[in-house]
Amino acid sequence: MKKLIFKTCGVVANLALLVTVLNVNASCMLFAHQPELPKGAEKLRKF
Repeated sequence: MKKLIFKTCGVVANLALLVTVLNVNASCMLFAHQPELPKGAEKLRKF
């Protein structure tokens, strides 16, 4: 059971990092609210 929990936590952490990277590199084009990014997310920005 512990192995399943650790695998699930690893998948969730990787998914969160992927969503953060995608959010850093995208901007809101409409008048919708874009939430603030976590501290340190600027390091993931691609120029």
